[in-house]
Amino acid sequence: MLKRTVKNIYCLGVKELISLFRDYLLLILIVYSFSAAIVVASRGKPDSLKSAAIAVVDEDHSRLSRKIADAFFPPMFIPAKEIPRNMIDREMDTGAYTFVLVIPVNFERDLLAGRDPEIQLNVDATRMAQAFTGAGYIQQIINGEVNDYLQIKDTDSLARTVIRNRFNPNLTQGWFEAAVQLVNNITMLAIILTGAALIKERENGTLEHLLVMPVNAFEIMASKIWSMMAVVLFAATLSVIFVVHIFLAVPIEGSILLFVVGVALHLFAATSLGIFLACIAQNMPQLGMLLILILLPLQMLSGGMTPKESMPEWIQHVMQIAPTTHFVEFSQAILYRGAGLSVVWLPFLKLLIIGGILFLISLSRFRKSVA
Repeated sequence: MLKRTVKNIYCLGVKELISLFRDYLLLILIVYSFSAAIVVASRGKPDSLKSAAIAVVDEDHSRLSRKIADAFFPPMFIPAKEIPRNMIDREMDTGAYTFVLVIPVNFERDLLAGRDPEIQLNVDATRMAQAFTGAGYIQQIINGEVNDYLQIKDTDSLARTVIRNRFNPNLTQGWFEAAVQLVNNITMLAIILTGAALIKERENGTLEHLLVMPVNAFEIMASKIWSMMAVVLFAATLSVIFVVHIFLAVPIEGSILLFVVGVALHLFAATSLGIFLACIAQNMPQLGMLLILILLPLQMLSGGMTPKESMPEWIQHVMQIAPTTHFVEFSQAILYRGAGLSVVWLPFLKLLIIGGILFLISLSRFRKSVA
């Protein structure tokens, strides 16, 4: 009996894979979601400061002014170019520079004399994202160069704050965005593929054909789950290795194998949820509407876009029953911080329990829908 059940689940799963490989639109969606979509999310974020154009009007021509002008490096800034004062308006009107720094005459002499001289920073605010982020970076760079030049030491303070950014020293936002997009796409594809597989069976009338065969509802549902899990797991593994790690050069601190094991646990829960939604929806448009209502809250409140500690306490408690919360938790721990099994075993266990509950609920609903 068990041997026949396993064989039925395997053969039905192979049928699902063959059906998927004949659906070119879904194949394009899978390839795009695990390749171009991740690249665009990583490199297309406008609030990342990268290659910002800056010019310097150096009217002081002192050692300190040259030190400040030489302090802007890639990848955040293009090396600063020196322009005359009468070129400021024209260069900024043409969009040649986002920032123009004006160092006045006798800046170094006045600074050493304790007169608190001012440096003017002209900002092209039409480039809003770079203007907001870049102005803060420029202020920090100038303060750092001035303090270093004057060798300022706070002798009144007993403690000195030293900031070290761990795991992402340059605060490169693209690293974070690539991993978040990968996590979101794994959840999205798992639900879409599993739900679409069941909806297509119903719309094409082949579900009734299956029910007259010597197979039961458990075998039909299990076959759809394992086959779609295999597709998404295979695509996600290739994506994290070749797209995220190699092409985008995002450092993977932890074990990719451990991450893949966690993805498999999450896919068990997500594909079960896809079956449940497909049992509620009567057709693909209804499934699409349900996906909007379910996916957006799952992705926005899971801790990937905003730390869960920043959310209201009741939302934190409610989202503990969502599989995406624990998926994001162990994904960040493994990919960003190099955590091992001793750290992520609890999210793994919670995902296994949530997946089992969702599987049983979906199986009950599926049996009622085909009864």
